[in-house]
Amino acid sequence: MDAAIREMLDRQEQAAAAQPRPAVGMIPLDQMRAGYRMQRQSVNLNAPKDVDVRDLEISGGAGKIAARLYVPAGCTDPSPGLIYFHGGGFVVGDIVSHDGHCRRLAAYGALRVLAVDYRLAPEHPFPAAHDDALAATTWVFGHADEIGMDRTRIVVGGCSAGANLAASVALDLKGDAERRLAFQLLLYPVTWPAVETASRRDLDGPVLTKAGLALFESLLGAKQHPAAARTYLHLQDNLAGVAPALVVTAGYDPLKDEGRAYAERLASAGVAAEHLHYPELIHDFYLLGDVSPAVEAAARETAGRLQAALAGGGQGLSG
Repeated sequence: MDAAIREMLDRQEQAAAAQPRPAVGMIPLDQMRAGYRMQRQSVNLNAPKDVDVRDLEISGGAGKIAARLYVPAGCTDPSPGLIYFHGGGFVVGDIVSHDGHCRRLAAYGALRVLAVDYRLAPEHPFPAAHDDALAATTWVFGHADEIGMDRTRIVVGGCSAGANLAASVALDLKGDAERRLAFQLLLYPVTWPAVETASRRDLDGPVLTKAGLALFESLLGAKQHPAAARTYLHLQDNLAGVAPALVVTAGYDPLKDEGRAYAERLASAGVAAEHLHYPELIHDFYLLGDVSPAVEAAARETAGRLQAALAGGGQGLSG
């Protein structure tokens, strides 16, 4: 494991031993969300500042939702555009907790980023977040000129639960000639595999624990829903024709095996898909920008690969 991240985790373990926290599921949701936001903000303060940031209201699945538009200095007009869905198990996280990460993607990828504040479970159970993600993407295609995005180079992306939303939207739109996505950026995606993967079996943290995964799945409330295939991606039996993809995984992440498997499924379906693996990093690492130089390097590499794929129309990716 990256030494700087290991040191951060050791400090957290020592603090927890001195002042034990309630078990997962016993922490009130408002406290869980506030704690997550504070923790992620506190270690991601040095993201690029030369990015113009504007808060918007856009169409969601059941009314207006908040969004945040990032435009880096020197960005072309129009530019490629990334519609970004934050992580947090569909339960925590927001556009504030992922602000530094979106700034890096915008600045290093030389593109506009629209971060979407979709509705969270359990107050808004499945498929609320997925409906919001699809509605937000549809809104971008309809308002691309207003926000300076090139309709021919629109990307959906996200991390963890947000990557699940992005993959779901890409599948929803794969046959839509009017809303043709150029790419999908899937950062340590949760796909809810049909059979427990080795990494889910063997890894219990850091960051993402077995209890946490079980809690998030329970609160999402999708398992028995007739549209469960929108989030349980193993139920999707035809990936052909979906947008090209970059799938990123981390070595110390319970989700690494399902991320790799999804990239392999995409490639097997004839989709231009690349799998980028960081063996020394952990789940949620993109939000730890101030912790380790390895995070900064990964952010630049990821954004650079996205930029190159868009410049080449996605043709440069390999399975």
